[in-house]
Amino acid sequence: MTIDLSNVADQVRGFFNSGITAGLACAQVAFKCLTSPTDYPINDGAFRNLKIIVPPGKVISAVRPAAMRWWMTFPMTVIDTVFKALELAVPDRVIAGHHADLVVCMCHGINPKTKEFFMASFGPQGGGWGAKMTEDGVSGTVCINDGDTHNSPNEQTEVKSPVLIERYALIPDSGGPGKFRGGLGVERVVRMRYDVTFNTQIDRVHCRPWGLDGGGEAMGNGVALELNGTWKDDFANAKVLLAHMKEGEAFNLRSGGGGGFGDAFERPFERVREDVRQGYVSPEAARTQYGVVVDPKTFEVDEAASKKLRAR
Repeated sequence: MTIDLSNVADQVRGFFNSGITAGLACAQVAFKCLTSPTDYPINDGAFRNLKIIVPPGKVISAVRPAAMRWWMTFPMTVIDTVFKALELAVPDRVIAGHHADLVVCMCHGINPKTKEFFMASFGPQGGGWGAKMTEDGVSGTVCINDGDTHNSPNEQTEVKSPVLIERYALIPDSGGPGKFRGGLGVERVVRMRYDVTFNTQIDRVHCRPWGLDGGGEAMGNGVALELNGTWKDDFANAKVLLAHMKEGEAFNLRSGGGGGFGDAFERPFERVREDVRQGYVSPEAARTQYGVVVDPKTFEVDEAASKKLRAR
């Protein structure tokens, strides 16, 4: 296999670049997932049949004096794109697009009781992974290049930092529809107990996780801030720098879902009914995206109406 990254964007002035090791790793991770995902240990032999073309000066192969800091932003999307390119060649081995970002934010401030400087970091936050040819995508899982990251308890964060985590839950309808549904994203609502300065730089907001083989795209990542009692979510590309938040204000980090695989109208009625019962899919989305009419109270499927809806 040859993976040619020559047409990836050129390096940029900001600190979103990666060194060439990121470009090489993108190709190697994709190749390993496709060819021998469960063979260990991993060594050079696993990549003997892989040729990588990655010219210098790209956003994943930057050269001096380019600034490099947010190196983990692009590799996940490059890997998703390699999978997408092989959709028709090896459909049983590829996966639809996933939320592909760490969904991290940082807060800092001064504790007025102790006069101590504090820092709080949230993430990597799990999100939805794409569906496969034979199974639904997983939900609430950290993105592909940080799979070794552990999920720590909310209570631990509250003990260490002056914050209150009000909500940490799956987001209904965030996964892409398909014969096999994409995984769901997660939203985390955190309220400040003291004044803080808030920063976050989230990617894959407008480039939503795509579906394969007719599957639908998923919800993208996002961020919202509650300032002066009003929620604001119109941040360009979910980049928030040096936002000053007062005691009692809150932020909401939302990770995207995973893309669906296959035609959503081929998903069995019973599986859609169970999605609605579990709260993964709303009754409205079941009707509009899957062509299945589900009673929101009894969760019974109206098969006659569903068959008519799908036929229409």
